[in-house]
Amino acid sequence: MRIAVGSGNPVKRRAVEAAVAGTLDSPEIEAVAVDSGVSEQPTGQEETVAGAQNRARNALAAGDYDLGVGLEGGVAEVSGVDGLFLIMWVAVTDGEAVGLGSGPSFRLPASIGDRVAAGEELGPVMDDVLGEEGVAEKQGAAGALSDGVVDRDDALAAGVAAAMGPFVTDQY
Repeated sequence: MRIAVGSGNPVKRRAVEAAVAGTLDSPEIEAVAVDSGVSEQPTGQEETVAGAQNRARNALAAGDYDLGVGLEGGVAEVSGVDGLFLIMWVAVTDGEAVGLGSGPSFRLPASIGDRVAAGEELGPVMDDVLGEEGVAEKQGAAGALSDGVVDRDDALAAGVAAAMGPFVTDQY
């Protein structure tokens, strides 16, 4: 089975590899840089889900693939809860069916959330706060905010596993 991951980010490719290990017979997983069709910093559940779906469709259309996978991180407010949350959504498609799943959500500290709410992107803010470069391609905000208990790979892999449901089980 050939799977296209709609991103050049190695974390997203590793998340797909981890999620399908042992469930699919000899998957070939390729990273394909595609457009998400949403803003660089998606805001809200709707825009983040749309980005994941667009990436999945665009990845599938980029070549001779059986599945396209789109992973999109965003930020969102949660009704009844103060603050801004890191969210992550995943879409998987074979061109007909679409599976959706999400990873865990992390409440952003006010010092980070306020900057993102003011228009900055989470990745560069995390780089600045941690004094590192490329946090989004390493532990991600998830790793930093959980002190490494859950890194970005793990968080995204959970979302991929959830979105793969229609393609790995007869329950759908």
